[in-house]
Amino acid sequence: MKKLIPLLSLCLLMTLSVFGQDFTNSADSDPEAKAVLKSLKAKYDGYKSIEAQITLTIEIPEQPKEVQKGMIGRAGDRYKFEIANQAFICDGTTLWIILGNNKEVQISEAPEEDEETAILTPQTLFSFYEGDDFIYYLTNEMMEKGRLVQQIEFKPTDEYADYSKLRMTIDKRKQEIIRVKAFGKDGTRYTFSLESLIPNKQFSSSYFSFKKENYQGYNIVDLR
Repeated sequence: MKKLIPLLSLCLLMTLSVFGQDFTNSADSDPEAKAVLKSLKAKYDGYKSIEAQITLTIEIPEQPKEVQKGMIGRAGDRYKFEIANQAFICDGTTLWIILGNNKEVQISEAPEEDEETAILTPQTLFSFYEGDDFIYYLTNEMMEKGRLVQQIEFKPTDEYADYSKLRMTIDKRKQEIIRVKAFGKDGTRYTFSLESLIPNKQFSSSYFSFKKENYQGYNIVDLR
């Protein structure tokens, strides 16, 4: 039986080490790549809310490839992230992590913006490249499935990061992220693909709230 990689473990694996030393300078990034990312940011920042269907592909050496389907809903600092019998729900103040396999709910305070260091989360997917954590270059422009795409590769400025590089694939005409692939130094690969995106989705007032009655029999662990 394939071993399911918990989303929380994935996020921890993708977290930047805070004790590393820089060996490249983000200011030296490719100006053309910067222009592409600036346009990308302007587009996503212009949305009041986003709903997206996503696919997470996990490739671990000598293990079968694992594909997990899920969704992201986000409006400002509120979000819901569901994948592989797990969910993150944040109302901007409180974060609920729901682990379906363990029948457990973990409650914690929502992380501050500067505390969000994991890459594959609703709050950082569209902005992880900002700041001084990466040096990046536009490496390819090609046709893929009938659309013109661009690829940008990101190299961590922290030599102790758990991954050697990231690769973002962008639809050039639509100025939309298609996928982000992380290359772990241990040979593991994580690919986070956006299958569809609905901008400015109208969410109900309770959409980003945790409903205890939906999780009867779950162990509630308050970590605040």
